[in-house]
Amino acid sequence: MDYLQLATQFLEPKLKGKYIHLDSIFPLLQSLNSDFEISQIGKSVQGRAIHQVKIGTGKTKVLMWSQMHGNESTTTKGLLDFFNFLQSDNEFAKRIKLNYTLLCIPMLNPDGAYLYTRENANKVDLNRDAFNATQPEMQLLRKIYTDFQPDYCYNLHDQRTIFGTEGYNLPATVSFLSPAFNELREYNSVRLKSISIINKMNNALQVYIPNQVGRFDDSYNVNCTGDYFTTQNTPTILFEAGHYEKDYDRDQVRKYIFVALLSSFDASYENVIVDNELSKYLNIPQNNKCFYDFIYKNVKIIDNNEEKIINFAAQYTEVIEQGELKFIAIIDKINNLQDFKGHVEYDCKNGLFSSKTSNFPKIGDNSSFFINNLTKFNNGVKII
Repeated sequence: MDYLQLATQFLEPKLKGKYIHLDSIFPLLQSLNSDFEISQIGKSVQGRAIHQVKIGTGKTKVLMWSQMHGNESTTTKGLLDFFNFLQSDNEFAKRIKLNYTLLCIPMLNPDGAYLYTRENANKVDLNRDAFNATQPEMQLLRKIYTDFQPDYCYNLHDQRTIFGTEGYNLPATVSFLSPAFNELREYNSVRLKSISIINKMNNALQVYIPNQVGRFDDSYNVNCTGDYFTTQNTPTILFEAGHYEKDYDRDQVRKYIFVALLSSFDASYENVIVDNELSKYLNIPQNNKCFYDFIYKNVKIIDNNEEKIINFAAQYTEVIEQGELKFIAIIDKINNLQDFKGHVEYDCKNGLFSSKTSNFPKIGDNSSFFINNLTKFNNGVKII
């Protein structure tokens, strides 16, 4: 099965870019066919509607939620693409609906989505509120979990462009985690069930993004949603949509999320535990903070009348301006970059740095400058 071809075929064209909020997805939810049961299940802090989407009649129940962090929208796009596939006449789609009951919350944090923030409107990280459940959005997720009693949970997120796959120095385009259930991070039958599904998704993704699938850190925190649900004996999988070359809008990465979702159902969930599943999982390279968006090498500066050659790095900050998402390149690190790569790297060939405000790069400044007063860099990018 060509998963990527299906991802392209069923991509929802009305969802583009990273700024995805309730007004973006609600008309699409309303347009889903009668196979889907759409209902409002609650409201956010600021009174925005939170919806669930139910589909399928099978005995295996899977609970999914996305945009728990409002500015992490790639998995929401992948989920809507997956809905498009499920309402098709594809035989595999029919089989999924026959064998599984899926309950999806495609935007758990609509306030954060609108404000383009990680937190909800009370400035609380919902993914650190699972145990105490102080926020209405988390209280809602906990209630849905209790009422639905899922066999599996899919916790859908984005991760920053800083992550690569350890040992390969490639972007971690998709990462997974089977969350821990205790401080010792031991493996029990609950974790092994989610590990088996992760291995199936990894096998599918290696066809399209070899060595660009990572394994997220499994440090234990019961306030994290995946850890909490795992302690409740529900196999839970963390999905992290990461970076792909030149895909800052993540409209290619969404396809790989679709591939992961689809491949996770392309096998029975019964009798999944075999001896080598854990070793396969542990062979997935660890996520590693090894990237910057830009690295500039061999840059000359004048410091106290002395010439020096330095390297420096810049990272995009994402801000909403007049209803549009803007990427602002900010200088983040100077020197000591030997363990890092840039998604874009420039060799400045010992050219002299200058900018409108300084004769050397400063952390926190916008990455707009000149080399030798001739070559211009604007917002991180070399202007030819």
